[in-house]
Amino acid sequence: MAARLSVLPSLRCLFDEPVQIRVAGLQPQQAVTLRASLLDESGELFQSHALYRAGSSGELDLSRSPALGGSYLGVEPMGLLWALQSKTPYKRLAKRNVLTPFCVDLEVYEGHGEDTSRLLGKCTNERWFLGEGVKRIPVREGRLRATLFLPPGPGPFPGLIDLYGSGGGLIEYRASLLASRGFVTLALAYMSFEDIPAMPKTLELSYFEEAVNFLRKQQQVKDTGIGVLGLSKGGDLALSMATFLPGIKAAVSISGSSFNSFIPLEGDGFTIPVHPYDLGRVKISDESGIVDFSDVLDDHMDPATWDCRIPVERSLAKFLFLCGLDDLNWKSDLYCQDAVQRLQQHGREVEFYSYAGAGHLLEPPYLPLCKVSIHRVLGMLVHWGGQWREHAKAQEDAWRRIQAFFWQHLMDSDIPKSKL
Repeated sequence: MAARLSVLPSLRCLFDEPVQIRVAGLQPQQAVTLRASLLDESGELFQSHALYRAGSSGELDLSRSPALGGSYLGVEPMGLLWALQSKTPYKRLAKRNVLTPFCVDLEVYEGHGEDTSRLLGKCTNERWFLGEGVKRIPVREGRLRATLFLPPGPGPFPGLIDLYGSGGGLIEYRASLLASRGFVTLALAYMSFEDIPAMPKTLELSYFEEAVNFLRKQQQVKDTGIGVLGLSKGGDLALSMATFLPGIKAAVSISGSSFNSFIPLEGDGFTIPVHPYDLGRVKISDESGIVDFSDVLDDHMDPATWDCRIPVERSLAKFLFLCGLDDLNWKSDLYCQDAVQRLQQHGREVEFYSYAGAGHLLEPPYLPLCKVSIHRVLGMLVHWGGQWREHAKAQEDAWRRIQAFFWQHLMDSDIPKSKL
């Protein structure tokens, strides 16, 4: 092996960190293929590749050199990461155990096309979801089924509650990354985990209030209020928490609805029913059996649906809405617009960003697009939407905006430069 493949500034980093991938020691104008490989915790192999040509000095720098073909085209410094794809169809790359890294093997081979058998250089990029010194603490207090992540040091730090969608389980990788960026974060399960049913008859607001109270009493949490973020079903729960629970100061809805979806929400003396839907409007692909739910929900402009609308305009919290315009799960852009309009009509400050070409599953950066996967609770192949490059760019931008939003509203300060 004659070439030197390097990852800067370090071979070890957090998963959401961009790196500089360089190759030195090539021949001037030499044609090479770069490959990335990642084995997930279930043994599934995710791979990407791109064709490059070395410069006149025999060097490649992916932040300046354009890919000429392969998994992507053009100058894409992190393309080998966000273009990772499994040969098995409909697999989603997600981290189950945040105490171990994803190891990305990077290799440079001679030539383009079929004849790329000669390995010229290789290295491994360790990409972690848990920063140095961050503590992971399982929480089974009262009804709570959660994991608490504490940044190193005495604080005080802003406190966040992190909710994923109707696939259920206890999803930790976004919460652990946020803790690595200086937030005390509680990853909270509310469906399909341990003794919590896969599809509860109702969700009780008091359960989420327990989570808020638990977080507020942590010594390292700043006492200026709690933030909540949620994806998909977690998005409408974040809005409900910010509307009905004291102590929520800022809420982020990612690909969420402004209506209560799928499961009735029980509050103190009231219940918000579910947004009416008709499964007869499901579209199923004949060949693959992929389900498109985007037309299932009744028209949200119909006053008959308004009793399931979350009255966000009553809340004094700050709101950030994020969605992809290629979301094929549901019409998240329209639901975000509905909430934004109601908030603005009541004189509330609100931020809203929608991304052309981005799908439903907006994740932390460099996790690859998942267009289709099996919904864990429904057991169906669900179409999430998204275009590879556009989705990757949206994830980078959204991640920066989420952190800046919470720093601004929970710490009354701009985001520390050291955190991003």
